[in-house]
Amino acid sequence: MYQALYRKWRPRSFSDVVGQEHITETLRRQAAQGRLSHAYLFTGTRGTGKTTCAKILAKAVNCRNPVDGDPCNRCPACLGIDNSSLLDVLELDAASNNGVDQVRALRDEAVYSPASVKYRVYIIDEVHMLSISAFNALLKILEEPPAHLIFILATTELHKVPATILSRCQRFAFKRILPRDIAARLLYVAGQEGIELTEEAAGLLARLSDGAMRDALSLLDQCGAAGGAVSSERVLDVLGLAGNLQTAELMGCLLGRDAQAALLTLDRLYRGGKDVGALLGELSALTRDLLIRMTAPEGGAALLSGGYDDGLMDRLSQGVSPTRLLFMAAQLQSVSAALPLSANRRTDAELCLLRLCDESLCGDVVALAARLVRLEEGGAVSAASCVQSSRKTAVGSTPSVVEMDGPPWEEERPTLPEAPPEDEPPWDAGPQPYSEPACPVSPVSEKPKRKKSAPAAASAPCWELWGELVEQYKNQLTPMFWYMLDDARGAMEDGALVVRCGDELTMESLNSPEAVKVIQAVTEEKLGRPVTVRFIMDDGSAQPVDKLEELIRQGSRFENFTVKP
Repeated sequence: MYQALYRKWRPRSFSDVVGQEHITETLRRQAAQGRLSHAYLFTGTRGTGKTTCAKILAKAVNCRNPVDGDPCNRCPACLGIDNSSLLDVLELDAASNNGVDQVRALRDEAVYSPASVKYRVYIIDEVHMLSISAFNALLKILEEPPAHLIFILATTELHKVPATILSRCQRFAFKRILPRDIAARLLYVAGQEGIELTEEAAGLLARLSDGAMRDALSLLDQCGAAGGAVSSERVLDVLGLAGNLQTAELMGCLLGRDAQAALLTLDRLYRGGKDVGALLGELSALTRDLLIRMTAPEGGAALLSGGYDDGLMDRLSQGVSPTRLLFMAAQLQSVSAALPLSANRRTDAELCLLRLCDESLCGDVVALAARLVRLEEGGAVSAASCVQSSRKTAVGSTPSVVEMDGPPWEEERPTLPEAPPEDEPPWDAGPQPYSEPACPVSPVSEKPKRKKSAPAAASAPCWELWGELVEQYKNQLTPMFWYMLDDARGAMEDGALVVRCGDELTMESLNSPEAVKVIQAVTEEKLGRPVTVRFIMDDGSAQPVDKLEELIRQGSRFENFTVKP
C-alpha cells in the first residue's frame, strides 16, 4: 500500500530533524544525561516538527539501546511507539478531547505505573483547544506528576494557553524551516524516490510551503504523481498556480496606471468566481515580493512567497519606485482589513484599484503630494519649451517686443507712477542727460531672478522663536510642508501657539493630523510645557480660495520650472 511521502520520510531520530538544531541538541542531551523534565511545551507553526520531536523524545527516554540520546529504532519500545501499539505512550488530540471529563479520566489513569517501559508519556496535540475547566483539571498533576510520568504538550497558538500551564512546562519554540534547508531535503527525498526534481522547482516548493516541511513533502508528492520531470512550470501547473498569471496581469495594469484595464481584469476575475478579498491578498503578497526583490536583491530570494517566476518579477519591477510599492502595499493592507465589514466588497475593491492607479484620488495628503509631483513634471516641460523658444529668438533678428502669453501665475504688480512732465527729468540724473539706447533690449534677454514671495502672514507679530521652531518642524515633516511653513507665522497668544496662514490651502495642509502632531510635540519640547495649536487666516477669517490656483501658486515657488494654469 502506498504511503504518503510526509509519513514515509518522517524523522525517526533527532539527527533526521531539519532546521530545529537548537531544540534537538537540547533534547538529545537531556535524554542522554537523564535530566528530563516532567512537562514540555512545544510551540510553533504547522509542519515544523513538534509532534515528530515529541514521539522521538518518547522513544529516546524508553529506548533499551539508546545511542548518544537518539533512539535505536529497533527495540520493541521504539517499534511500538512508531506503530502506536505501545499503551504507555498515548497521543491525544485536544481538539476532539477538550472536555473536563476526558482530562479527568486521563489524570486518573496517569497515576498507574507503566507496564513495559520506563516512562509513561502523554502527548497532547493542539493543547490550546482545551477548555478552561480542562486546563484547571490538568494543573495539579502537571505540577506534581508521578516520577514515571512525562507530559509533552504541542500547540500552534501559544497565546491561548493559560499562564498557569506555561509556568509548569519547559517551553521550546519551533521556528519556520529555511527555504534552502527544505529545498535540500526535497532534493534528497526526490533522489531516493526516483523523482526528477530540478533545483528551481525545489526552491519554488520550499517557498510555497511557508517553512513547513510536511507541506513541502505533500506538494512534492502531488507534483511527482503527475509523472515526468518536476520543473517550475510543472509545479505552477499542477498546483493550480497558473492563475497567478492573471494576478500578475492585474498588477501590470496597476503599475502602468491603466485604470480601465484594471477594472476590466477585476470584472473578469470576479465573474470567474475569484473572491475580491483573496485577490487583494494576492496583490498584497505580490507587492511585498516586488519590494523585497528591489530592496534586498542579494539576500531577498529566500524571503519571497513564491508562485511567480523570475522573468515575470523582473518585468513588473521595471520603472517602479520603492515609494510607490510602499504606498500600494499600505492601501491593499488597509482595504483588505476593512473588507469583511464592507456592505459592497466589489465596490471597495474597485475604488482601491482606482486609488492605486491614481494617488491623487486618495483625498488626503498623499493626493496633494501627487498633484505637486504632476505640477513639477509639467513645469519642467514648460521650462524646457521656454528655453527653446528663447534660443530661437536669439538666433533670428532682434525683435523689439516679445509677445508672451502672460505670467504663469498671478501676482500683484506695483502701480507705475504717472509719467513726469517733459521739462523735468524722471530722476536726478546729474550732468549727463539720459539717452535712449541704440538697440532696444528684449524683455527675455535676461531672465529676471524670481523673488521669493513675501510671507502671507507678514502682518502677524514676529516671535523670536518661530524661525528656530520652523527648522525643527522641517526636520520631522516631508518637504511638501516646508514651503507652507515659510508662508506662515506663529506666535504665543494666551498660552496657545497661533499659526497665521496666508491662504486656505496652507491652513488646511498644516492643520492635518500629521503636521499638527509634529508642531505640537516640537513646541512643547522647546517650551517645556503643554501647548495647544490653533490655525487662523492672516486676517482672522477664512476666505474662500480656488484650491487649484493656490496649488499652482505653491508649485510655482520652485525655481527649476514654470507652471502654467
